Amino acid sequence: MPKYNYPKRLPLLTFLRNAEAIRKNPIPFHKKSFQKYGDSFSVAIGFKKRVILTRDAELTRYILQKNHKNYNKSRIQTHTLSKYLGHGLLTSNGKFWLKQRRLIQPAFHKEKIQKLLGIIDDTIKEQVNTIEADTQKELLPIMGELAFQVVAKSLFHYSASPQTLKRFQIIIEKVQQFVVKEVRLPHKVWWFKLSGKVKKHLKLSEESRDILDEIIQKRKNSKDNYNDLLDMLLDARYEDTGEPMPNKQLIDEITILFIAGHETTANALTFTLFLLAQHPEYCEKIFKEIQEVESKTNDIFEQLKLLTYTKACIEESMRLYPPAWITDRENIEDDNIGEFHIRKNSLIGISFYELHRNKKYWNKPDEFIPKRFLGDNKKETSGIYFPFGAGPRMCIGNNFAIYEMQLAVSQIVKKFKLQTSQKEVHLSPLITLKPLGLKVEFIKRQPEYFSLNSNYLTIK
Repeated sequence: MPKYNYPKRLPLLTFLRNAEAIRKNPIPFHKKSFQKYGDSFSVAIGFKKRVILTRDAELTRYILQKNHKNYNKSRIQTHTLSKYLGHGLLTSNGKFWLKQRRLIQPAFHKEKIQKLLGIIDDTIKEQVNTIEADTQKELLPIMGELAFQVVAKSLFHYSASPQTLKRFQIIIEKVQQFVVKEVRLPHKVWWFKLSGKVKKHLKLSEESRDILDEIIQKRKNSKDNYNDLLDMLLDARYEDTGEPMPNKQLIDEITILFIAGHETTANALTFTLFLLAQHPEYCEKIFKEIQEVESKTNDIFEQLKLLTYTKACIEESMRLYPPAWITDRENIEDDNIGEFHIRKNSLIGISFYELHRNKKYWNKPDEFIPKRFLGDNKKETSGIYFPFGAGPRMCIGNNFAIYEMQLAVSQIVKKFKLQTSQKEVHLSPLITLKPLGLKVEFIKRQPEYFSLNSNYLTIK
């Protein structure tokens, strides 16, 4: 019989005593445990089941990249989430996942996303124009609406009414909040079922699917070409059969794209703008970069390539506050990871939040220092920075997200100065890392003078 050894063991009783605090916000408990037990620790659940939590970069690379075939997404994602969100890229494993990934990946290649930049930029401008100047506002609702509109119009262009999309947004948020409860309080699942909460949220999920089905059918009956993501997904064909995606599968994938594309970007933009408001000198560097870039070209894609400091600020923000702050895997077979020999079906949680703040890898890890991601400095972040995951299952929409955030930050900074007196950041780690109560004052810029350059207006 094989002999297994695991990272230092956290007593199950300690875990249970802290269960309610962990449900509300597991990050402080994780931090304290890492400080006590090292970069990986484990909890025994019963006689055979082990849960491991790690912030070790080598183990992370091994699990997500080097030996990824032995590590599936856990039942938390493939069973609990899929009940409400369907069997899309986020919630599937194995050959089915690979088949879907190969089908959908081309729609997210850089050249495809490039065609969407006009829609994305116009949508962001519309949303930025709704921001009231010279008032202090909570950031998340503003960024949530901006990110939602960008995903909605990139996916559907204008195929759905604002009222329909708003209802879809409300449903998705309610379902996500309940899913988190079900995941973090497994001992209460019986009560959720008995009280009708599971049934209620399954019904909400079905309503969201009906909304998407109506949008898809309307598009299929249309003769117009919108060049949005829905068109791309409808045109996609499986390599082996030449058939399109079944309608049910298309709904599953769009649901996942909505959640991943809306929630994570809204959170990342909120953290980024708040950090820029705390560091006005970095905000002004972005403003000067925008002026310089716009004087060189009015091509959106070319501008994005030149907005290197803007991108560095976004990347540093996602280091400190990675929207996908944790992921999990289960090993299909027994395995040796680092110095440990683990039994199959061990549950391994990888905390990107803690890895990105691990003093072993980062100098001044809790400070906002954008130059980490500029020039040769960026080489030092390779293999220790995972804002979109890593390996074959790295987020399919990473290019889309970065382009959207660069455009949003540049449009906002171009129009406003940002300031805040708030120091502390409050977090709600749900499926994504959600900011709580971050407020910023948007101060409208007063241009000193304007000059006309290449048929567009540049503020100088």
